[in-house]
Amino acid sequence: MIHKVMALITVLTFFLTACNTSEEGHSSDALEKDWDQVVKDAEGSTVNLFMWGGDNGVNRYIDEWVAPKLKEKHHITLKRHPMDTNDFIHKLQTEKKAGKEKGTIDVIWINGENFKNAKENKLLLGSFVSKLPNFTKYIDSDKNFTKSDMGTEIEGMEAPWGKVQFVIWYDSEKVQSPPENLDELSTFIKKNPGTFTYPNPKDFSGNAFLRHVLYEKTGKNPKLNENADPSWLEGEDEAFWSYLKDITPQLWRSGKTYPESLSQLDQLYSKGEVWFTFGFNEARGEGLIKEGVFPPFTKSYVLDIGSIGNTHYLSIPFNSSNPEGAMLAINFMESPEAQLAKIDPSMWGEGMVLESNRLPKDIQSELKSLDRGDAVLSTKKLEEAYLPELNSSYIDWIKEQWLHEVVQK
Repeated sequence: MIHKVMALITVLTFFLTACNTSEEGHSSDALEKDWDQVVKDAEGSTVNLFMWGGDNGVNRYIDEWVAPKLKEKHHITLKRHPMDTNDFIHKLQTEKKAGKEKGTIDVIWINGENFKNAKENKLLLGSFVSKLPNFTKYIDSDKNFTKSDMGTEIEGMEAPWGKVQFVIWYDSEKVQSPPENLDELSTFIKKNPGTFTYPNPKDFSGNAFLRHVLYEKTGKNPKLNENADPSWLEGEDEAFWSYLKDITPQLWRSGKTYPESLSQLDQLYSKGEVWFTFGFNEARGEGLIKEGVFPPFTKSYVLDIGSIGNTHYLSIPFNSSNPEGAMLAINFMESPEAQLAKIDPSMWGEGMVLESNRLPKDIQSELKSLDRGDAVLSTKKLEEAYLPELNSSYIDWIKEQWLHEVVQK
């Protein structure tokens, strides 16, 4: 009897060990499969996409276009989970510390400092991008945005999803001649106190406005793009902080409080409390005008200093329960059809990451005939104004120093 019990224990131990080994190796094993096997294993599965949910156009694109098409083409159920990027990065860090090898997140929308943190803390699956057929066919792997994300080497750990540029929207009934540079903006704010503000720079778009100011006040110093250590700014940042402190008393609510997010700034603009809003995605305003959210006479422009361009990406966590489904979903979102639908301002309106000359002829024709709307600047104007994004270390530098230099003064 004892021998039978021992034999049973041995069998159970072997079985449990095998199960644990299988579970622990599940995510990384997907990187070794060829694409046909990835597709076969992904068909009919569920993919959990965690992403910022603060834009109705973005959410509508995922829910009303991507999810149904992905279901129709690959029988995949795509579930969108709205969550701030910092929150799901923290969730992954917690799962990593707890040794949770089978998580609840399959795809994340990520870039910049969050990608840097995720990569450094080993929160990502690994190099998967070269496996994606649509990446290899339609995206130029020699372009900088495929290699570096705000100073962090990508190494195939995130797939380009979209490109946007920073623009300013204004109510042309209230502002006949928008300020074209920072000096003119300062003069305008002082003549029209309370009509302009920017979000707390913890918000990415609020931070981006300040990055434009930093660009100008440092003479577009190339160190902003090349140097990951902001310590060189000590003694070089006086003009930057002086400008911000000078306009603060004439901002909305006398600069004593700031919107906490771009969504809050949009709300202030929609209600007429401020006359300007801004942000990445040059076509975002067009959809909000048509929805009746933004005033009908809203127009957009860029400052003379230029317009920061930003690329964002999709990646897969280290403990995705369905990495095959994640890869298939990401590949689909890089397809010409999905990228064309995304550039339509009635959906999302942002720029595509695909090379137009590599697209199928019918997609090229549709792209040329697409009317992005009167409020959207021309591609030529945006290309002329393009500024490369700063190294991600300056985002944190601005957040931290702003509290000391502007808020607590």
